[in-house]
Amino acid sequence: MAVALLPNPSFGNRHPLSFKRREQAIWIRPAHSIKVRASSAPTSTTGEYKNANDVKTALYQALEGVDRGIFGVTSAKKSEIEGLVEILESQNPTPEPTTQLQDKVGGYWKLVYSTITILGSKRTKLGLRGFITLGDFFQIIDVPEEKAVNVVKFNARGFSMLSGQLKIVASYNISSKTRVDITLESSSITPDQLMGLFEKNYDLLLNVFNPEGWLEITYVDESLRIGRDDKGNIFVLERSDQTEF
Repeated sequence: MAVALLPNPSFGNRHPLSFKRREQAIWIRPAHSIKVRASSAPTSTTGEYKNANDVKTALYQALEGVDRGIFGVTSAKKSEIEGLVEILESQNPTPEPTTQLQDKVGGYWKLVYSTITILGSKRTKLGLRGFITLGDFFQIIDVPEEKAVNVVKFNARGFSMLSGQLKIVASYNISSKTRVDITLESSSITPDQLMGLFEKNYDLLLNVFNPEGWLEITYVDESLRIGRDDKGNIFVLERSDQTEF
């Protein structure tokens, strides 16, 4: 995604909120609720939220049925999701995440939304129209080793529901208090039978999930992390209980 690292484990001088945003105004009311008016966001993202947890609840509701966005979403749904993402980013409880990588970023994560998409001929070439299905996307951030591993699960029909995974290993370097630079180190598909299915279009598959570049961590708390990469993509991940792949 590319599942961008820190969506497959430093950030520049650009503040996470320097990305172009839809115009919005935020007021803190006496009861500490958050009222948001987003000029280009749909009505469903306009309202009052008592705290970030309310916004997260609304975000999860908006993500229902979108399959992580990997096969595209309607423009209205995309606007709704990204409007809620922007609200969370404006309430980021960890403004300097790379200074707290071990406590805030390290560990196991699961992708719940990305703006990276596999559409049209690309989806057909990869066999993702029924023959091969995508499972979960995980990311392991190993802070001591300064490594990030993306794991993408696959299932192939006609092969006794053959299961396997694409594993991408990358290193990262801290470039600012919010950004890491990412370098691809290796990639592999297991088992061999699954590699055989992707071999012809392996470069295309790797191009989709290659995390190289930089990633800005724009929001992170104890259970949710949001990032934006140098290609303009958004990644939303939640902490995962799964620790083996």
